[in-house]
Amino acid sequence: MPILMLSDVYFPRINGVSTSIQTFRHALREHGVRLTIAAPEYPGHVELEDVLRIPSRPVPLDPEDRLMTRAGLAAFGHRIASADFSLIHIQTPFAAHYAGIKLARRHGVPVIATYHTHFEEYLFHYLPFLPRRALRGIARRSARGQCNSLDAIVVPSQPMAQKLRDYGVTTPLHVIPTGLPASQFVRGDGQRFRTAHNIGPERRIALFVGRVAFEKNIDFLLDVVAHAHHQRPDLLLVIAGEGPALPALRRKARLAGLSDHVRFVGYLPRDAGLRDCYAAADVFTFASLTETQGLVLLEALAVGLPVLAIPALGAAEIVGPQRGAIAAAGTAREFAGQLTALLDQPQRLTDLSREGIAFAREWDAATQAARLATLYLEIITHHATTRQMNNKTVICT
Repeated sequence: MPILMLSDVYFPRINGVSTSIQTFRHALREHGVRLTIAAPEYPGHVELEDVLRIPSRPVPLDPEDRLMTRAGLAAFGHRIASADFSLIHIQTPFAAHYAGIKLARRHGVPVIATYHTHFEEYLFHYLPFLPRRALRGIARRSARGQCNSLDAIVVPSQPMAQKLRDYGVTTPLHVIPTGLPASQFVRGDGQRFRTAHNIGPERRIALFVGRVAFEKNIDFLLDVVAHAHHQRPDLLLVIAGEGPALPALRRKARLAGLSDHVRFVGYLPRDAGLRDCYAAADVFTFASLTETQGLVLLEALAVGLPVLAIPALGAAEIVGPQRGAIAAAGTAREFAGQLTALLDQPQRLTDLSREGIAFAREWDAATQAARLATLYLEIITHHATTRQMNNKTVICT
């Protein structure tokens, strides 16, 4: 079953979309799917047989991202033959979306998309000078128009599916989250991380892992530490990741006198440094309000790290009783109180760790890939049947 996946982002650019594509890229092979990915060129990217790179240029004001050029997409479209794929799966709503729609119509194949990002909140963080009501309207109209031009939409959580229904999206919605590969359940060496970063055994670590971007609400976690460190002078917030908000967060930590309670450790390789980082931490803390799934919460739970997170959107499907994840309050002071209370209960942390590992196993990548492969087949079959019936109708008339 040949599938073409189009995206405006992929590794070496690190974010949730890239991780999702990578996870399905590997897991779908076991289900008879021959996946080809079309994504932007990046400086220093690694050539892979199943990844086609499209000429691109830097995005103004955002050097991390690349925009596929019109000429590059046109040349790519001319190289693709209709026999090369049975379905197009779009991953992002920018150039890839419109190129995917155009290719699908040209070759008469079905086209679906995964809706990864809650742009209603996302836009506000990057265009704060515009009225929030106007941004909300732009995001909703854009999402509705794009989604209703597709044969199906994949969403990573039920709350995100409901959001799209509220927008007026009528295209069929299918909830298929990104799963966890088996490698995510391997625990690292916490002492090795603490030694490497000169963190003593007496420090209690609250951890954030992810892209250091404004929409992740990491500045809220700094406010939490500002409240909590008076009661827990041993508290250390470790922030693992890179991103555009890093300079502002460093400055805020310094000006707030939190330099001894906040540590920025940068990007950590997933197969070594990140595992050790998770193992060194006591609690995973998360305050983002824009997550469509909250995959990083599952990654923490998979290695036995209890989670304290604001239950917004996709994260709301993860936090809850018997899941190893506690719903956090929406104010920094209350969140800080929950954090300090949790650190005072070692048995509670042990119980949460055990519950979290069991819950995370329900989200394995193989299961989610099987569901996606089944959806592909259903859509391809339905599309072929509909075309055949339409052709018969035309002949009869």
